[in-house]
Amino acid sequence: MSKPKMRQKARRLLAQALYSWDVGGGNLIDIEAEFHTDNNMKTVDTDLFHELLHGVPKNISEIDAAYEAYLDRQQEQLDPVSRAILRLSTYELLYRIDVPYKVVINEGVNLAKTFGPTDAFKYINGILDRVAIDKRSIEVAANKRA
Repeated sequence: MSKPKMRQKARRLLAQALYSWDVGGGNLIDIEAEFHTDNNMKTVDTDLFHELLHGVPKNISEIDAAYEAYLDRQQEQLDPVSRAILRLSTYELLYRIDVPYKVVINEGVNLAKTFGPTDAFKYINGILDRVAIDKRSIEVAANKRA
């Protein structure tokens, strides 16, 4: 299986795992073990899954601050699925510069279409676009010139 497909599967599971962590407040090691038990992890980028599952909570203040300025409501008013998607996508925009910003945004939008409330993908797209412009301005500018 290709690396992009394995990363895509990791992100799908991450959206669910981060939702579980946010809503249930469970222990990350237990959540990770549960996902390894309940899913075929042979087709998943487990390094990415592990990094983001532990990296998002570890860097939660910086991650939330990176996108909060672009919200039209309080953080607590976001539905937990959208919050999980914004957090994992923002983590990648901040810490995984090896992943092009357009890929991060596209993956976040696709996750919102799959798991989020109706039309949440439009909202998430707008927020992630603004985070990318703010945090990856050189990459975004270079892409616009190309």
